[in-house]
Amino acid sequence: MRRTASLTLLACAVFLAALAPLIRWYAYPRLAKVPPDEYQTAVLEAKPATLLDYTTLQPRRVPKVTIVQTLRGNVAASERVEKKTGRDVVVWDALSYVVGPDGRMVSEIPERYAFDAHSQEPVHAPGEMVDGDPVRRTGIEFKWPFLTQKRDYRYFDAQTRRSAPIRYRGTREFHGLTVYYFEQTIPWTRVPLPKKLPVGGVTREAVAKAGTTRWYTTKRMFWVEPVTGAPVNGEEIHREELRGGAILGGRDRVTAFSGHIRMRADYLRYTVDLVTTQRRLVLLLTRWLPWGCTALGGTLLVAALLLEARGRRPATEDAADRARLATERLPAPS
Repeated sequence: MRRTASLTLLACAVFLAALAPLIRWYAYPRLAKVPPDEYQTAVLEAKPATLLDYTTLQPRRVPKVTIVQTLRGNVAASERVEKKTGRDVVVWDALSYVVGPDGRMVSEIPERYAFDAHSQEPVHAPGEMVDGDPVRRTGIEFKWPFLTQKRDYRYFDAQTRRSAPIRYRGTREFHGLTVYYFEQTIPWTRVPLPKKLPVGGVTREAVAKAGTTRWYTTKRMFWVEPVTGAPVNGEEIHREELRGGAILGGRDRVTAFSGHIRMRADYLRYTVDLVTTQRRLVLLLTRWLPWGCTALGGTLLVAALLLEARGRRPATEDAADRARLATERLPAPS
């Protein structure tokens, strides 16, 4: 009986020891993935801001500019790319929609971004674009990899259509979470005009023909929860100018937009709560289950060895034990 019990414990220990690395190195990469039907919305605000009045071409101070960022998973496009590449791919149709204090559209920039569902590496496929312009991304955008490292990454900038380093600047506490803080600075760069302008009947081709160009600089900041790779907060100190051309009336440049963009408080709280829940699921696969299986397997192995050792005691010791017990049971002499 003791022999059977020790073998059972040993088998369980071996099973758990084999299960621990399988969970970490086989199950985790296949289960920790961005779902293809992901849908997210974030609202950011610049309060106050400087905004160009396109009817007078004069910059003016406004109380607020609102940016609504939407990420919608395109399941059909993901399936098409997966068939061609043989990888788990997510395709996001993103939209950055900017409105002024009067509720009117300031700019509207669509994007299509295809990436590996687990590693977040870009997957190049037909339809990859920013504002209708074909692009070929390198680096990351919107999200960091699971188990983010304390290092610099390359982050895609939609305005310049290029990737640039985003620097790791240290570990911080943010709303009860330990996060990695990253910064990216884009120097003044000439960038394309949006295809959809806030003035009816005016196209970017007509503005470009007049000799006017658009320039942009930003300091981009992210607070990233490292287990999930999800930003829990993002800010930008963002400036745009129109330079040169006949439409500026002899001026060298005018400010088109200037402001410090921050996530709205209610969306910030929602994002922190969502990421906290997702963090537990990733930790379950990367730490809690593997380490739990390892510890339990080690405990069962020790128990199996102890049972086996007791079961293999010499027969003389067993006989001596039986004789001692018999002696102890004899009645005392009267």
